[in-house]
Amino acid sequence: MTAGDGSADAARPPVPTAVARSVRSAPRRAVGRAPLTAGFVAVLLAVALLFGTAGADPDGRSRPASAGTGVAALAGGQWWTVVTYGFLNVGPSALILTVLLALAVLGPAERRLGVPATAGLFLLCQVGGALLGVALLELGTLGGDAWLESDRGDRAVGASVGLVGVALALSARLSALWRRRIRLLLGSGVVLFVLYDGTALDVLRCGGAVIGCVTGLLVWGGRRTRADRVASHAENRLLVAIAVGASALGPLIAFLTKAPYGPLSLYSDLFVGTGTGIEDVRNTCAGAADMSGGCLQARSEHLLAGGPAVLMLFVPAILLLIVAEGLRRGRRFALVAAIVVEAAVTLVTWRYTVRVLDGLDRSQPGYADDHAFVVRYSALLMAVPVAVIALLLHKRRHFELRAPRRTALKLFGTSGLAFLVVGVAYVAFGATVREDFTPAPDLGALAADFTKRLVPPVYLGVFDAPPARFIPRGGVAKTLYTWAGPVFWGVALGGLLLVFRRSTVRSHTGTRSEARALLRTYGGSTLSYITTWPGHQYWIAPDARSAVAFRVIGKVALTTGDPFGDPEARARGVAEFAKYCDRQGWSPCFYSVTADAMNAAVRLGWSGAQVAEDTVLPLPGLAFSGKRWQDVRTALNKAGRLGITAVWCSFPTAPPALREQVRELSHQWVLGKGLPEMGFTLGGLAELDDPDVRCLLAVDAEGRVHGITSWLPCYREGEPVGWTLDFMRRGSDGFRGVMEFLIATAASRFQEEGAEFLSLSGAPLARVDRGPDPDGLQRLLDLVGRTLEPVYGFRSLLAFKAKFQPQYHPLYIAYPDPAALPAITNAISRAYLPRTSPAQLLRLSRRLVGRGPAERTSARQLP
Repeated sequence: MTAGDGSADAARPPVPTAVARSVRSAPRRAVGRAPLTAGFVAVLLAVALLFGTAGADPDGRSRPASAGTGVAALAGGQWWTVVTYGFLNVGPSALILTVLLALAVLGPAERRLGVPATAGLFLLCQVGGALLGVALLELGTLGGDAWLESDRGDRAVGASVGLVGVALALSARLSALWRRRIRLLLGSGVVLFVLYDGTALDVLRCGGAVIGCVTGLLVWGGRRTRADRVASHAENRLLVAIAVGASALGPLIAFLTKAPYGPLSLYSDLFVGTGTGIEDVRNTCAGAADMSGGCLQARSEHLLAGGPAVLMLFVPAILLLIVAEGLRRGRRFALVAAIVVEAAVTLVTWRYTVRVLDGLDRSQPGYADDHAFVVRYSALLMAVPVAVIALLLHKRRHFELRAPRRTALKLFGTSGLAFLVVGVAYVAFGATVREDFTPAPDLGALAADFTKRLVPPVYLGVFDAPPARFIPRGGVAKTLYTWAGPVFWGVALGGLLLVFRRSTVRSHTGTRSEARALLRTYGGSTLSYITTWPGHQYWIAPDARSAVAFRVIGKVALTTGDPFGDPEARARGVAEFAKYCDRQGWSPCFYSVTADAMNAAVRLGWSGAQVAEDTVLPLPGLAFSGKRWQDVRTALNKAGRLGITAVWCSFPTAPPALREQVRELSHQWVLGKGLPEMGFTLGGLAELDDPDVRCLLAVDAEGRVHGITSWLPCYREGEPVGWTLDFMRRGSDGFRGVMEFLIATAASRFQEEGAEFLSLSGAPLARVDRGPDPDGLQRLLDLVGRTLEPVYGFRSLLAFKAKFQPQYHPLYIAYPDPAALPAITNAISRAYLPRTSPAQLLRLSRRLVGRGPAERTSARQLP
């Protein structure tokens, strides 16, 4: 695609003014598009201000007691509470979270389902969830469950019951990709809050989720295609990663809620410890000698619950989250680590259960109920890692990416070295300040104690480790005691995360020569010759009939145009390349592709938007006659009067004087802009150095170059059947109309040679208006195009090309996963601007905000 700065419409307001107007009108447009959401949020805020829960009163003491719902409320005849409870929140944090959830759920639901359907669905889930939740509490109480019975007296408030239900119902209208993600995320979240937080509201929310999910299936479920039922490698990896990470998120919920009711909150210390409080130390040490085993252990645990050592309480949860990240990236080592960790969780839970059961007092009246409670929920907790292990084994074929052997060896070597260095430092320095410990330890005691510093304190108790023999009194001794564990685990966990993020050993399926042979034999789109430029990798189809040129940036495999090769195999190449990327752990993104490739991607369930406009001139019958060609004829006549001639050449073999002038002309053009020169699909001087690229120069009688264009071949059966404009530069003092002269001259020459078409290439971030209102991503791309117009002039360039009466062909971006859009945006930015200096970024920022009419005008020079 060509890049240049065209003349802009003088009547158009400056960008800052347009942006400011857009910002001011944004709230009004948002209310118009989502009136139900706006009204609901307004009611929430008004009620919070009325009852004083917007900025204080976190315990909800000022809200009317009759507003909340629950078993007690309904048993007392307060049936209206199943409606009123949704408009109250217990405090500012809950209010903020509810507002954010409403914006995220009700807005999209309104656009897809309509206002009446969304309102009815919310009411159904909010009221039905309350009734179903109350029924669950009653059934649990009748069944003798102590946890559910304890929630009977609670009064729940909050709109999350209906909002979660609406989200799960709406998921039935979404693509298979988002449907699976939303159901797994929300379903896991609802279950985790029930089991670890365990309030009445959590139980009611579970009821709302069930009603929403069932409603969605009954009303919009319909029949699913096989593509909807089958997830890709990347999707399987993400879903498994969520399942593994959930075992760490539940205990985090219990930790953050401070006073959890849930039955599994008893086990949260196995993942996220809370430490021993000062009152526990006083109770343990009361009446006992300061250096007794129990007192010494309590003081040690209290010391380790503060300062840097507090990180040790979170090691199990952090380990699970890092392993989940490795699973998301498809790493085989993460699969093995996850199985080991989940097996360890099962063992630790069993040991913890045994200790809890041993601690129950058989003489107490409620011993049987307590024993049944612990056994029931311990079995449930142990069933979770067992189920995850079964899931990991079942999905093991999706985790085939292996880190380089050297990377794995570095991890184990670094972790071993950290263990050795920290251990030696602990013993050596501890021996020099042994008097700062109480009681003073010898070398053997220090060495034995070091291993305990690497284990979360709760695990020492689970496995009946010997109690602490000494504790530090301060200074270096306290530093050693509290820092040994965090330093070692910081190195080990950091190294593990780097291994999962490090590039894997990748096998390339094709070479540049193979791809170029396919391109010459079969051809491709008007942009396909760009795939021969340096910086590409090549995927060749198994049948060797199609190929894709791409570059990997981050985790994104960014293609350059369509698959090329046999026309009958190109559409199939989209799906096959996507499978190849899936196995490699990349997110594929087809960029600047034609409608054919976009349609093939849509059939796979992908999303996309238009990113450029290709302009094609059919050459048979082309004549520069008529009023519409007046500007072109004027440029041709002016060139004749000035003695300007068109000189064809190949840049590598052109006379040195001409090559030097072209370099100088290009250098002045770049310096005149003062902005980073774009690459990727936009050629520069380096891309001219190709014998198959034809250059056309405008040269006067004195041998001075006024302008240059370069033309890339479009092949079929080994011969060029069309040409694509790439490089465009003109001198600052070149005659006006030099680009029209060069393009018209090239078109005439190619027509004489029998070429079928000439492409003026694509104008990025510019398009012709085809009528339908654009969606969210398309509106964003249009906004970016308007914002960058004073700097790069893409829209002005498209207007310039309109002088040649071209046919317009949209070019698209296609991607399978909308959640990858931030990574895709970053990849495209880095592809176009790989080498951008801070000074250029500063100039770009100044241009974007505007520096007055003079500077904006200077930025709109045609190429």
